[in-house]
Amino acid sequence: MTLKPLKRRKLLSLGGSLLMAAPFMSLTACGSSSSSGNRSSDSGLPDSGTDTDLSATSDWASGGTDLITADFPDTSIFSSSGSCSLSLTQNLTVGPCYIGVNEREDISEGESGLPMQFCMQLVDEDCNPLAGYLIEIWHCDTRGLYSGDTSDEDVDDTSTWAGGFCTSNNSEAVASTWFRGEQTTDADGRVNFKTCFPGWYRGRTIHIHFRVRNGSGDYVVSQFCFSDSFAREICTTHELYRSRGEQDRTLASGRDSVFPAEGYEEFMLNIEQNEDGTLLAYKRAVISV
Repeated sequence: MTLKPLKRRKLLSLGGSLLMAAPFMSLTACGSSSSSGNRSSDSGLPDSGTDTDLSATSDWASGGTDLITADFPDTSIFSSSGSCSLSLTQNLTVGPCYIGVNEREDISEGESGLPMQFCMQLVDEDCNPLAGYLIEIWHCDTRGLYSGDTSDEDVDDTSTWAGGFCTSNNSEAVASTWFRGEQTTDADGRVNFKTCFPGWYRGRTIHIHFRVRNGSGDYVVSQFCFSDSFAREICTTHELYRSRGEQDRTLASGRDSVFPAEGYEEFMLNIEQNEDGTLLAYKRAVISV
């Protein structure tokens, strides 16, 4: 496999012990990057969500998931520098834009953006991988629109206005199910998705929803986010995002309606740039079983 060389190598390692669970769950930092030859090998740059000025890059891929030529990372990338000790946490909202979808790896349905590999590992509090669990993710497109007809979904107290809020009544969005999908964890507790970096909409920092369940029971329904500095870089320099500019709610502002004003770093995904210019985002989830 031939990989496009990087003009500038880059790694942003944004881990932590996370998140909000149902009823008990934590997410642990994923440690240093894999030494795989198709990824950046620079040391991590911890981001506090403040106005750190990262140099703009022009080597990010732009288009569909067919541009992802990098292999999914080895499971060793999830190795944590901390323990898998159980933490008592709380749920984050499922939001009004949830609809159930089928299992699939590529959830883009041909939509464009910054192509992204999204990987999770599910383990118990002893760090044993959990196979056979469903992990579902969903997020908006580069315009801040969700797909699907959510007008009849019984989600929270917002179902009466969810359709217009989620899709802006865009007929293409309503008729589609892009950027939604689920996978079953393998023997290593892994799921891998191909998608694109989300855009933003008013009142929220850029985020990805996820749900972990086994059978009919939910173990956690929550959300991930990206650092302010990385979101700023993509929203102001990438050709498919810069027309909308920077998101109106940063994590550091404390004004996001879901993530906490303090401790939001723990919700950040670990990210790296693949040598093909695509994005790798990954995290380990720890649940009580």
